[in-house]
Amino acid sequence: MHTTILDDLRRALGPEALLTDPADCARYLTDWTGQFRGTALAVVRPASTEAVAAVVKLCAASGVAITPQGGNTGVAGGGVPLGNRPHILLSLDRMKAIRRIDAAARSVTVEAGCVLQQLQEAIAPEGLIFPLMFGARGSCTIGGNLSTNAGGSNVLRYGNTRALCLGIEAVMADGSVVSDLSGLRKDNTGYDLRDLMIGAEGTLGIITAACLRLYPAPVIRATAFLALPDVASALSVLNRLQDASGGLVEAFEYMPAPMMRQICAHHGKRPPMAEPPETGILLELASTRGDDAAPDPEGTPRLQALVTEVLAGLMEEGLVADAVICASEAQRNALWQLREGAAEAIYALKGSYMFDLSLPLAAVADFVAQTDAESRALGFEVYTVAHLGDGNLHYTLAAGAGRDWAALPHTAQIDRILDRVAALGGSFSAEHGIGQAKLPYMPRYRSKARLAAMRAIKGALDPDDLFNPGKTIP
Repeated sequence: MHTTILDDLRRALGPEALLTDPADCARYLTDWTGQFRGTALAVVRPASTEAVAAVVKLCAASGVAITPQGGNTGVAGGGVPLGNRPHILLSLDRMKAIRRIDAAARSVTVEAGCVLQQLQEAIAPEGLIFPLMFGARGSCTIGGNLSTNAGGSNVLRYGNTRALCLGIEAVMADGSVVSDLSGLRKDNTGYDLRDLMIGAEGTLGIITAACLRLYPAPVIRATAFLALPDVASALSVLNRLQDASGGLVEAFEYMPAPMMRQICAHHGKRPPMAEPPETGILLELASTRGDDAAPDPEGTPRLQALVTEVLAGLMEEGLVADAVICASEAQRNALWQLREGAAEAIYALKGSYMFDLSLPLAAVADFVAQTDAESRALGFEVYTVAHLGDGNLHYTLAAGAGRDWAALPHTAQIDRILDRVAALGGSFSAEHGIGQAKLPYMPRYRSKARLAAMRAIKGALDPDDLFNPGKTIP
């Protein structure tokens, strides 16, 4: 049977679309973190939506499961096959076309395999941005971003990927194509399959293209690194800056001292302050208004002058202990290189566990204070980097100095932290998805009714469990 399906796929797509040599397939079958590995009969690389539909029909007829994959930059194991069932891995990396840029409507239609950074570079000459922003943008793809409802540093202002999508094209389990790439801002004609597919991690269908929102490129940015007296001060600082600027804060990233030291040590960089503060914040505001870029009487761009004035007031009140305001694009880039190097620095730790938590904003300060102290008392060091403006914490436990991870009560502490998050009304998966890594937490922290509804949707749209089996839904 396996030989037959591969022969059928070669005839339908051409031999160049199939990889069967283990050496060629290896990079597709191991995730970015190196924690998850899978097996597949072949890696199939269709070049069009019609070709994806043909693959789905052939696999459905043969009972061969399909694991869709974008840029393979996920950290939850969602993009590699799971289980002993015969699989193909369907990579969308050949479907990279930008089909249409509509500058007047501020939208773009792009295929799922287009790399995020390539899309951003293609629209830059139009004076537009697609504001999804995180460290993997040079290799992650739009399809993967949609499938995980990716977040990043600019969610505070622009929202997750779902908020940036106007419509999708997707192949369903019977090989039919559902397409809505018109770019309409309003369309209340029944169930919204777009929102259902986004964040489903390829379990309901294969997204092949999308129409995305674009925004005018900022003409001025103001970027700073702040030292706050404590996390409890952060929300007040954020709200004061939002109020003073009219909502121009794009990023408000928490980078405390242990995390900053780990980033700098791993990447050979220098911190923005001689001694990294216990509560460090990377702050960025951006404006598209020419008036905000115009110089004030002292020659300082008005937005930067405004930020300086607000921060000075906050320092007088004791809400900000110190601040370094970037005076050049080079200084801004240096700060963002530190922030975007956080994931690599975390995964370089020997023995660690990284959470992807979301908490109500009012609960963050107490959670951090209590959980940091508790974890360190047990022998852990804590490395946290967070999108603090939207309550998303990448909270990492690692062995403290001179301690052995294997000898520490990491399983019990992980469970204790997850229980605390649930009690506070938070989520154990903010932006990385469920995949296979977080599957055990679904029945523990999500109600039976909610899981039953998810299973009913999966059963209706993919009755033979063709797409990404074993992921997302326990």
